[in-house]
Amino acid sequence: MPPRGLEPAGLVLVDKPVGPSSFAIVRGLRDATGARAGHAGTLDPFASGLLLVLLGAATRLAQFLVGLDKRYVTEVDLTARTSTGDPEGELVERREPPSPAALAAQLDRLRGEVELRVPAASAVKIAGERAYRLARRGVAVEMPVRRSAVHSLALAAYDGRVARLDLRVGSGTYVRSIADALGGHCLSLRRTEVGPFRVEDADPTRILPPAEALPFLPLRAVDEEEARAIRQGRRRAAERERLVHEGRLVAVDGVVMPL
Repeated sequence: MPPRGLEPAGLVLVDKPVGPSSFAIVRGLRDATGARAGHAGTLDPFASGLLLVLLGAATRLAQFLVGLDKRYVTEVDLTARTSTGDPEGELVERREPPSPAALAAQLDRLRGEVELRVPAASAVKIAGERAYRLARRGVAVEMPVRRSAVHSLALAAYDGRVARLDLRVGSGTYVRSIADALGGHCLSLRRTEVGPFRVEDADPTRILPPAEALPFLPLRAVDEEEARAIRQGRRRAAERERLVHEGRLVAVDGVVMPL
């Protein structure tokens, strides 16, 4: 029998609604399944969309998922900035929205490798403390600038005040920072894709087995002898390759799965 909390093991695709925190979603699945649980990239309470939740022994696969590119759809109010870059922050600036031509020029400058300031309401540590905790106490700090990858940034609609953007970004990129760089704040934010996973495929009742949790990595079947050698530490799993025996994930890179 596997140790307590390691089963069921796998990946659950959840379409998180606006309101609850990512931790609340994870806690709900943990309570429902009895397995340990964790997510591979948080969503703010005001945001909705695809949340990857790992259960049981599959929680050790998080390191392979957190760095995946992500796709979002967001509505940005270009008439005002807030302290957090979203509707939950305090108003810090009113401004005239840009013309369509000026907005197009702004978007051009935000594509590719760009420098963006991390939002004050983030989990980044400042002097050993989470930035969002400092922000809640009203402590003003100079937030760091982070180099971010904006692979695509498309203007889906613009009514002269609110811009609807469809964007694909690298891991660690804050969409709220992009909204702030445009002179506005996110009214809404929805994550539609994480790597190969789409929000349309979300089903909180379906647990993808560990062997299917990393479909972007090559798959190689191993025999019983090699599987045993890997589990006993006598042989190391190949880097960036899923090793499977009889449909069960044996190991990925240096991560070995229990029987």
